[in-house]
Amino acid sequence: MLKKQLGLAPYQVLGGMHGLINMPEISLRDGNFARTKFVTLVDMVLALHKGTIEEFDISGNKNYHDEFGRWMIMLSRRSPKSVIIKLNSGLRYKIPSCLFSIDDLESLHLKNCIISLPRAFQGFKSLTDLSLNIFSSTDRDIQNLISFCPILTNLSLTSFEGIHCLNIQSPKLKYLYIDGDFEDISLDAPNMEVTLLSLDPKAKSYQSVPVVHDKESYVKQSLGSLSEIKKLGIFGTFMKYLSKGCILTKLPAVFTRLEDIYLTICFCDQRQVFTTCSLLQNAPNLKKLHMWARMPPSGSSSTWDQDQASIQELTLQMQMDHLIIASMKCFQGLDYEVNFVAKLLSCTPALEEVKIEWMGEMDRSMVLTKLLALPRVSPRAKIIVT
Repeated sequence: MLKKQLGLAPYQVLGGMHGLINMPEISLRDGNFARTKFVTLVDMVLALHKGTIEEFDISGNKNYHDEFGRWMIMLSRRSPKSVIIKLNSGLRYKIPSCLFSIDDLESLHLKNCIISLPRAFQGFKSLTDLSLNIFSSTDRDIQNLISFCPILTNLSLTSFEGIHCLNIQSPKLKYLYIDGDFEDISLDAPNMEVTLLSLDPKAKSYQSVPVVHDKESYVKQSLGSLSEIKKLGIFGTFMKYLSKGCILTKLPAVFTRLEDIYLTICFCDQRQVFTTCSLLQNAPNLKKLHMWARMPPSGSSSTWDQDQASIQELTLQMQMDHLIIASMKCFQGLDYEVNFVAKLLSCTPALEEVKIEWMGEMDRSMVLTKLLALPRVSPRAKIIVT
């Protein structure tokens, strides 16, 4: 592969170009290259290469805006099946329309770019893997890009701007990772197996005030179609988003295949605890539960006093027969957290251990005494505090 030769001096690589023009896999890194020499190298590779380029991978930390359009035109003529573009310097690179015309593209990874679909875009009929990082786009373009990839199985969208509502409709999608700032999200992916969702703390959806009379459940529109899911991760402030509006104690789907859940949760927010309990109640075969305790923003007040009876009633109904391991990181020793551990111990007959990572400023020995004194339904359940 070409990347093995990039450790040589620039003149050695350029001098050996004739031996590289048939390679199906091309990986280019600007590294210690002078900008002009790297531009010459890329031009020569794309101009002299014969046949199809199976994989094209280019990354660099210098500015190549003047050459980018030319490179993409030359690349599109080689009908690559895999394209990775990570050019990090300067303003975001606008992906030209020619790249969206590659019929046989199977994998596309883009970083530091602007996505604007051409009107004639017919979709990537062979694309299975799409990753966009540090990018700008619109609701419509991202929705169409995803829905026009009928066999897409892996999707990653991170650090984006310009997207307010993520509407993801993808019947074959199995893996989804989203980390960014958005106001709303709707998922329709019945074959999803792994979903990791993270919301930026500065996102408008997190800052907005919950509306009790909302007709639509945020849990329903986000997770309701994920009946085949095996692993679920909720990070950042996404649990706050899920807990807005009406909270259903009975979700529209039972996650019978869900075995691993990763949650970031503010335990002093009753709505978030309520939503968490709803998720756990609808995952009858859950085996591992991993939690990160999130402190509320400074100046915010606890919402625990609202509807206290309803949260107690719901948690008393929880029964997780298959849960083996539970863990809680960033544990402060607050009563809210201790009470949640108590609920876990009271409804998990197969539980073997609860791992707690202490980060509190309270009297640790006093809190530890409380934890060890909690009754548990499983005779094997151990509480480990580190």
